[in-house]
Amino acid sequence: MDLRHTYILMKNNKKILITGSSGTIGTRLFETLLSLNYQVIGFDKKKNIWQVSLNNKTIIGDLLNENDIRKIPKDIDLIVHLAANARVYDLVVEPKLALENIIATFNVLEFARKNQIKKIIFSSSREVYGNKKEMVSRETDVNIERCESPYSASKISDEAMIYSFSKCYGLNYIVCRFSNVYGMYDKSNRFVPLMIKKMKKNEDIEIFGKGKVLDFTYIDDCIFGILACVESFDRTKNNTFNIASGKGTNLIKVAGIIKKSLGSKSQILLGNNRLGEVVKYVADISKAKKMLKYLPKVSIKEGIEKSVIWYTKK
Repeated sequence: MDLRHTYILMKNNKKILITGSSGTIGTRLFETLLSLNYQVIGFDKKKNIWQVSLNNKTIIGDLLNENDIRKIPKDIDLIVHLAANARVYDLVVEPKLALENIIATFNVLEFARKNQIKKIIFSSSREVYGNKKEMVSRETDVNIERCESPYSASKISDEAMIYSFSKCYGLNYIVCRFSNVYGMYDKSNRFVPLMIKKMKKNEDIEIFGKGKVLDFTYIDDCIFGILACVESFDRTKNNTFNIASGKGTNLIKVAGIIKKSLGSKSQILLGNNRLGEVVKYVADISKAKKMLKYLPKVSIKEGIEKSVIWYTKK
């Protein structure tokens, strides 16, 4: 395990359920928790194509199907709910996918309520902040009138449901708002893997928005943030945190780093901003630094270089 952040290995009997365990964050978190001697159960609609050994500990099922949810053991200590339809523009094109996010989260919360599971870590998004004048966003900066897309609406709805379950049913939570997580275990059309895929073939690539600046988070920094939530849950419960790098990078610059790392001949083309997408975002991570001792280590240049090496090998 080549994580920059290392936890002391210890015997740990805590049983953790990861929904979306075959995805990008889910796969990395799954293997890391196992290496730290946690008991981990995965739940996903698909088998893991990256680490096939994890399939032995994964329940294949759909969170929209109550019969599939009944397959999950009831003696869970903590749920890490990562499962979601996660591509912003895909949900603009097909908004029903946003409704699926809301229903899936409600079903997870009902599973927790009915089985007296009192701890959940939820994967939210920078999209809840929308487009605002200030580039840097604190956790208190959410305004539902700035909701840009069905995806952001689903995440705002999910968070609201979690807060309500906390007040009504005593559910303890930590909400993590992630931003542009990249690095490995991702073959989707997210920005970094898509750029790497096309530039390896010397294909022209299009960036939607000349001035778009976003907060890119290397996968191991993201995992470190989640691990900090797991380890400190009883002390930091019932809080919401930005888990990101705390630095903004122009998408053109990111594409340029990828192009240079690959020695690609791809041309970078500029298009207009797409409907529903946040244009400028940098996370204020001061709360996470203070309460979680969260400290991202991997710069965008180092992270892209690591990503290019990983994808080239795969």
